[in-house]
Amino acid sequence: MRPEDATGRHTIQDAALESSATLAGGPPVLNAAEAEVALEAPPASVAALLQDDEVVLLVLQPSLWFVPLSCIGSLLVIACLTLALAWLSHLPTLPWNDRQSFVLGAALMAARLAWQMLEWLSRSYVLTDRRILRRRGVLRVSVVEAPLRNVQNSVVYMLARDRVLGLGSIGFATLGSDSFNVWWETVRRPTQVHRTVMEAIERYGRR
Repeated sequence: MRPEDATGRHTIQDAALESSATLAGGPPVLNAAEAEVALEAPPASVAALLQDDEVVLLVLQPSLWFVPLSCIGSLLVIACLTLALAWLSHLPTLPWNDRQSFVLGAALMAARLAWQMLEWLSRSYVLTDRRILRRRGVLRVSVVEAPLRNVQNSVVYMLARDRVLGLGSIGFATLGSDSFNVWWETVRRPTQVHRTVMEAIERYGRR
């Protein structure tokens, strides 16, 4: 899926948004009302990933829009199958009716959304004074990280629907990599979050 808007690490601009992050007097602080975070104490799932003297600068979760947007394809498939079963129910030889078809379809959609909600709850995006991390996974936890000193490029992806909802995904590439190693998906105010991470890299990643 090709993004409709991708910007490089040092060229990203957004005249409609003003940055609320600053590192002039200490760690970056992102306005929680605008970018949805700035946790004083990270959750246990994040704390377990940290080294003893590592300082957490930012902890994010995807927007709740992650739940429907990330499974919209399977929801459409379920809807089509439901309509097909409802149409077939009018055949006299089949042992179900259209009401049963719609009940089954609704149950399948609810189950799919419930699973995606668990996926949303399992995801954390963390910025420390040393690393960028992404944690995800319900049954099998996956943690991907990139040391700040090794981040050589980053990108913000915003599809048309993302712009409408104020969302975007941020990718980070490390030295020697030909792809983006760490992805923060479906975050709010992506340009502001990206700016905060870049300032952290300039402050802590060049030491």
